[in-house]
Amino acid sequence: MSTSVLIADDDPGIRDVVTYALRNEGLEVEAVPDGETALERARAETFDVVILDVMMPGISGIDVCRALRAESSVPIIMLTAKDAEVDRVLGLELGADDYVTKPFSMAELVSRIRALLRRRAIDRAEGGSTMRQVGGLRLDLGRHEATVDSRPVHFTLSEFKVLALLAERPEQVFTRRQVMQHLWQSEYVGDEHACDVHISNLRRKIEVDPSRPRRLVTVRGVGYKLLPVESSAIPEKPLAER
Repeated sequence: MSTSVLIADDDPGIRDVVTYALRNEGLEVEAVPDGETALERARAETFDVVILDVMMPGISGIDVCRALRAESSVPIIMLTAKDAEVDRVLGLELGADDYVTKPFSMAELVSRIRALLRRRAIDRAEGGSTMRQVGGLRLDLGRHEATVDSRPVHFTLSEFKVLALLAERPEQVFTRRQVMQHLWQSEYVGDEHACDVHISNLRRKIEVDPSRPRRLVTVRGVGYKLLPVESSAIPEKPLAER
């Protein structure tokens, strides 16, 4: 079965060039001009990758990403302006898996898509019911399910992948580059700043107080590590902070 890609961009030139290039790579491509149509098509059909321009008339790419991520784990790549760091960070916070800044080379975009597809294939191949538990955090790699202190928590594909790596070797420090290489299964890691965004998102989901993390901690100047903290070991916030 061939790989299907949905691209949404209000610039017909970009749509045409991307469509032509991806089809030459053997991918099936559907191109739409706005966010509303993108959301309709993504809900009506199953795509392997969705590419969204951030700035589109009507429903923005950010809004489409937010809506899709609430319903699906489909890999999402955002297309952003070169100087739009806020859009890139927001897209990642909402669950996008990667971003490409305009202007971009088709070789770069194809590389990002291939990396996403490779990650997805590896995740599916792992299958089974491999479990990883670190303190009160429990991951089922086969089912892509997680609980934190017995509470079900939803993670995006990228967040789960990062957490699974850290849970594989609790208390070991991983550099940003190591995390991103694992995430993409490639020496090419893109912007390592994306690692910080994924870590921030994870802390909001697994920490009692994300501003004072006890599970997913920073080792200054090196990277991050996951600690085996049980819920009973996490002190409650003072009354004044509740």
